[in-house]
Amino acid sequence: MENIEMNQKAVKVLEEWDPFQLGEGNYDTEAADVVAALQGIDDPSDLAKVIQAVYEHSYEQWIPFEHCVEMAYKLIAIKFEAKCII
Repeated sequence: MENIEMNQKAVKVLEEWDPFQLGEGNYDTEAADVVAALQGIDDPSDLAKVIQAVYEHSYEQWIPFEHCVEMAYKLIAIKFEAKCII
């Protein structure tokens, strides 16, 4: 159960991020890819690299790495919050 809730929270945070100002709901594929990667990554820098690569691949636009790191920290916080709930 915790994984489903964690995934939903993570997807919501990614959808609200909107790095290319396209509006919410335009990043479903990217959010799914990042959330899938989140399952096996605990290091913010590693996750940030995945985020940057996924979004750049889809949109052929560059996102500053610092922005990806900020998002990675938010997602990893959601992941660890889900793990700590008993």
